[in-house]
Parts: sequence; structure tokens; C-alpha cells
Amino acid sequence: MAGKGSWPEIGPGSDDLGVAVPLARPPRRVVSLVPSLTEAVAVSCPEVLVAATEWCTHPADLAVERVRGTKNPDVRRIAELAPDLVLCNMEENRRIDVDRLRSAGIPVWVTRIETVDEAFASLARLFSVALGTGIPAWLTEAESVWAAPPPTLPRAAVIPIWRNPWMVVGRDTFTGDLAGRLGLNLVHADRPDRYPRLTEAELTTGIDLAVLPDEPYVFTRTDGPEAFPGVPVALVEGRSLTWYGPSLATARQILTEQLAAAFPGGAQPSS
Repeated sequence: MAGKGSWPEIGPGSDDLGVAVPLARPPRRVVSLVPSLTEAVAVSCPEVLVAATEWCTHPADLAVERVRGTKNPDVRRIAELAPDLVLCNMEENRRIDVDRLRSAGIPVWVTRIETVDEAFASLARLFSVALGTGIPAWLTEAESVWAAPPPTLPRAAVIPIWRNPWMVVGRDTFTGDLAGRLGLNLVHADRPDRYPRLTEAELTTGIDLAVLPDEPYVFTRTDGPEAFPGVPVALVEGRSLTWYGPSLATARQILTEQLAAAFPGGAQPSS
């Protein structure tokens, strides 16, 4: 296995956490442990991607080696693949796995994304600095799409991401910021936890709308809406709501249409 000296260093090369990353120019072998970033690389420079996690489901025809999941990557196998760079995210991946990869002499680029603007800035740096490919067209398009102001009449909403126990999107999250740009006011964003756990009574209090994505929990027409009697429910594409990759270019239109479908009569928000 190669050591740290095998990769020529260039600068500046610091990831979103400010950690200096020794980078090959340009990286030719990349492992991604983040589904959003996997899709971003696969769409923009597929020739460099050699492995990804089992959760990396896009593009649908992605044909690379799988190195287990985001929380339990096969560090030994990743090292055997001798990548020039491994892509991680502060929320998706564990610090211990990042440390193990770096201890094995493998450069790791960690992203930190909690808002839509941070997604644009982080992805721009990833492609221009870490991957050396320049900013892809889909990212420029996405930034333009999301520059439009949100609806003027916000809806008080809740976005569950799990049930048994119920967990919802809260403060300081990419999904929460994106939801705000769609005109959703998350009623639990003032709680201390980023993903608060709620009782069933708390879940339905003070909301105009329940937004149920199909990931990470797979909410469906028969699993989820029954918990919100008398409340409009929007079933939405989880990838559009939570992924910060090429889907950003289409997510606003897709989600706007899916949210509108919950109000076939054009009902106005009560908040």
C-alpha cells in the first residue's frame, strides 16, 4: 500500500473543515462515501470514480465497486484500491473512518454542508480545487434555479425522516434551508436538536402540511399519511429534498409540483 509521499502535494488544498489535503493533480482514482457526491462525480467526471457505497443509487447505471455503507465503509478494501482521493461528509460519515483512511496515507476531502449556499460553495471547491475539473454546468444551472425568492406565504410544515420513533428535520440542516426556499416554515426548527424526536401529539401540532420523503425512511401512500389525520400530506422525492448534487438543478420544480399536489384546491396556508 502506498504511503502519504505517493501523492504530490499542491496548494491550496483544504477541505470544508480547513484540513489540508495532499492532492494529486488531477486525481485519477476517487472513492466516494457520500451518495450525493457520488452522483456529482459520476455525472461530471465518471472516469475517475472507482468505488462508492451501497447507498450510492444514482446514476441508476453506476457500475463501480461497492465498499459497504456510509457508516461502515470497508477501509481495508478502500486502501487496497489505492485511491488518490476519498470523498466524505461531516454528517454522513464517521470521524473514526476518516481518521483510519488518513492514517493509511489516503487523502480524504470532507465536505460540510448545512445550507443550500454552502452546497454551492462546497461543490464548486470540490470540483475546482480537489478534482481540478472546473465547475460543472449543472452546478451553475442549479445556483441560478435556486436564486429565485421563496413563496411569500409560508406554510407551517413538518418533515419526518423516520418513524418509531418519529424524527423530523430541525435546525441547521441542508434540508431545512432548502425547505425554507420552497416556502415551508419548519415548526420544530427552534428545538436544540438538528433532528428532534417527537411524540405523535407533537408531530401534528401547529402544521399546515406534512412532507413525507421516500428516504431515509420510505414513506408511502400507505405508510405515513395515516399519522396526520385532517392534515394535507405531500409525498416527495427524498433525493430532491436531501441530496446536494445534480438533482439540485431539477429539485425546485419537482418539489414545488409535489407540494402543490397536496392542495388540489389551491388552499391557502393558515399561518
